[in-house]
Amino acid sequence: MPRPRPPHLHKETSRHGKTVWYVREGKGPRIRIKAAYGTLEFDEAYQDALNGKSPRPADKAVKGSLEWLWMLYRQTGAWTELSLATRKQRENIMRGVLKTGGNQPLSKITSKAIDQGIERRKAFAGRHFLDTMRGMFKWAVGAQHISADPTMGKKVRKPKTRGFPEWTEEELEQYERYWPLGTRERVMFGVFCFTGLRRGDAARLGRQHIRNGVIALDTEKSQGQMRVTIPVLPELADIIAAGPIGELSIIASKKGQPLRKEVIGNLFKQACEAAGIFGKSAHGIRKAAATRAANNGATEKTLDAIFGWEGGDMAKLYTKTADRKRLAAEHMGKLSKPEAGTSIPSPEGKVRDRS
Repeated sequence: MPRPRPPHLHKETSRHGKTVWYVREGKGPRIRIKAAYGTLEFDEAYQDALNGKSPRPADKAVKGSLEWLWMLYRQTGAWTELSLATRKQRENIMRGVLKTGGNQPLSKITSKAIDQGIERRKAFAGRHFLDTMRGMFKWAVGAQHISADPTMGKKVRKPKTRGFPEWTEEELEQYERYWPLGTRERVMFGVFCFTGLRRGDAARLGRQHIRNGVIALDTEKSQGQMRVTIPVLPELADIIAAGPIGELSIIASKKGQPLRKEVIGNLFKQACEAAGIFGKSAHGIRKAAATRAANNGATEKTLDAIFGWEGGDMAKLYTKTADRKRLAAEHMGKLSKPEAGTSIPSPEGKVRDRS
């Protein structure tokens, strides 16, 4: 489902089939936006137009420079196939890179230069920097703009962290006690807890994705390559019925309008803190849901299907923990003291009488 269009933003198609975006408030002047839709430049031009500022002149990159390559890359399918969230993240990264090195000729972007770029950043930022550069240079090699990819063979080791803290069952119950049915805060919680959707997908979920008691939604990260099909559990059905929900999205503003995932994240954080739960997030509920499913016997393939994962690696983390917990519960009795009068073999193989 397409995202709701920002206020006063209009779209039309010219007689040559070209898409034109412009801002117009009421019967005021039309202010053309020439940047590509969905980019940071587009967002900036849109805000400038709303504030009555003149459009910024487009920069012309020097042919054969890093900025020139970046501009070409962003006009290709290799770029537009990425999720909107990924594109925004990479544009933020490249904004800093181009500010200091945009005029550098491509011949200067060597393997050593990539290493230095990674080294200047922390582990997480370095990994995202490498992914950004690799995406561009991989395309550039295929398009024959360069002969060798300077990112080839490079890796950034993921730092060992515990990630988003998982909610406990006690915290889940605490939240439900504080936010009853009929509140938007309970609707947010219900979608996170009983669908396992990521925050971006939860923001998009609407009535149009539910048919005959089943949710069918293309996940945001996979860009249509992965569809999750999730039955609407009775708990979620009750929450949706109690509302409040919007027409185009289950999680909605007070006026019933869809909300951006960042806004939902802030609202949910406020709701958690009001309920006395601190340092927890929507993603932590997703982890709790995966743990609950694994503890209830869900297989790796089942978890992949519910949570939109691929390859089984993520699912193994949860099923392994669940299997260990189940085995411990089933066989803990083997640590009990033998009954009086029974014999047990000693480490040397001899039988010792316990009576």
